[in-house]
Amino acid sequence: MKKNPLLVLLAIFGAATVLVLVAIGGALYTAFSDRVPSLANNSVAIIDVKGIITDSRAFIKSIKKYREAKEVKAIVVRLDSPGGVVGPSQEIYDEILATKKEGKPIVCSLGSVAASGAYYIAAGCDKIVTNPGTITGSIGVIMEFANISKLYEWAKINRYVVKSGQYKDIGSEFRTMTPAEKDIIQGMIDSVHMQFKTAVATGRKMKMEAVTQIADGRIFSGEQAVKKGLADSMGGLEEAVNVAAKLAGIKGEPEIYYPPTKKKRLIDLFLDREDEDEAVFGAIKKTLALELIGKPLYLLPLSRF
Repeated sequence: MKKNPLLVLLAIFGAATVLVLVAIGGALYTAFSDRVPSLANNSVAIIDVKGIITDSRAFIKSIKKYREAKEVKAIVVRLDSPGGVVGPSQEIYDEILATKKEGKPIVCSLGSVAASGAYYIAAGCDKIVTNPGTITGSIGVIMEFANISKLYEWAKINRYVVKSGQYKDIGSEFRTMTPAEKDIIQGMIDSVHMQFKTAVATGRKMKMEAVTQIADGRIFSGEQAVKKGLADSMGGLEEAVNVAAKLAGIKGEPEIYYPPTKKKRLIDLFLDREDEDEAVFGAIKKTLALELIGKPLYLLPLSRF
């Protein structure tokens, strides 16, 4: 039986119309969901930084939103992270400094772990509130490489490299690193380490000599951190909110605002498939620490696995 061309066209048009409406609805949802809802004028917004830090975009988007919201009088950054990649940690730190510059108080609350790159972030805040048993500190830089040349030899695989310069394949996992290459890597590590120490000295108003004495990668409990000048006081998230409210001049009980968890939309079924694949692959890479090999890290090493 022949299909009616008119019915086929109507079906195609109907399906296209549905997709367009779904797309418009998704765009409107995104536009409105990114707005800060109507809040009282005594609000304190809380932003979470969790897990290994490999990307700063979500945090930067959130902090800019709350920095511009007049209803939000102060921000608390809740850190529960062992640190991560240098670049994103520094970008978050810079965004915290920008918030301070505009006069909006920002306080860091240290959770179970707030070490290395997470502490780098905390150093930029007006105040740091830590639990007594929080694992923090780990002021240092680590960069790891693997040499699997024996594995290739066992598998009888010959690998060849064509390069434009002597050091273009520095850190290659297919051969032993030369002393000259180690010196280059160490020089870079020392430079990035100095950036970390400078951020701590500036943010915590400490002398560089005092920071250098404890910036060898060692970790501290929250209680020790307060005694060393790396944190201001002990307490949990609620105490951090109270400290932020006091800095903002809020009288009475502050209204606490947690960003809502985004729900999946219908449009995501059509558009987010690639993102889901990337998320799965990203989780595998994180589990195996593949995306961290060969990168300078502000990271507590034991937290990787």
